[in-house]
Amino acid sequence: MTPDTEPVVLITGCSSGIGLRTALATAGAGLTTVATMRDPDRSAGLREAAAEAGVEIDVRRLDVTDETSVADCVGAVVSAYGRLDALVNNAGIANTFPTVEMTDMATFRAGIEVNFLGVVAVTRAALPHLRAARGRVVTIGSSRGLIAQPFNEGYSAAKFAVEGFMESLAPVAAGVGVTVTMVEPGPVLETAFAANAGVTRASLLADAGPYAPVLEPYLDWVVRTGWPGAQTATEVAEVVLRALTEPDPPLRIPTGDWVREYAGRKFVDPEGREILALTRSWLARPEPDGAA
Repeated sequence: MTPDTEPVVLITGCSSGIGLRTALATAGAGLTTVATMRDPDRSAGLREAAAEAGVEIDVRRLDVTDETSVADCVGAVVSAYGRLDALVNNAGIANTFPTVEMTDMATFRAGIEVNFLGVVAVTRAALPHLRAARGRVVTIGSSRGLIAQPFNEGYSAAKFAVEGFMESLAPVAAGVGVTVTMVEPGPVLETAFAANAGVTRASLLADAGPYAPVLEPYLDWVVRTGWPGAQTATEVAEVVLRALTEPDPPLRIPTGDWVREYAGRKFVDPEGREILALTRSWLARPEPDGAA
């Protein structure tokens, strides 16, 4: 991405977390930054952070589930700046838990709509302009799209779909001059993502029905292990900036050593036996001390 003028990047889901920090990073690096969100009334945090950093960010409305909103936003950006050099697909929701039998289909579909089809819709709208600029598509993936998380079928399925979509698109897009990259974070701190899910341990167990005896040891495992490999949203944003600016980024960029090792377990396990054993171990009750 080496235009004669400042590159223009459009980022989705910028009201908090990775999107907010990525907008600050790209603006600080001299890219013309268009930060979008479904509800611009939630932009106060971004605007304050931009003012503190001394950078300019163009905040616009974009609802990734509304094709008219997507088309209007992309069209307005190109009209305003004459070009679009890069897209960062970041918008997502955490409508996870409980397991699929205990979830209504409307909730399940809503997650797929935002976390997968929203990525498809915005990428589709941006591609004609990215072809013209020989630009880039950078998409925030997840370690949950590489190894699925128990009780997280909807989110994991959407992220797996994003992986397949981008891996399939990448060689096609490269043929017309567009680079496709997935940024693969693990657990991310300093984000409203988990809080937006609106869940607690008690509410999860109450909603789990017959699956509560399986869920409880998993929640205990989460408490015991914490969040290995956790990073800040700022650290992930630095990797996104790398994907936007380095000459030849790979298809996937793990955001740290933990994610790289975690992903490696999947790609050397073609039959899925090790992965299933790993994820099933998360649901097992620990043996009492002194047990044989």
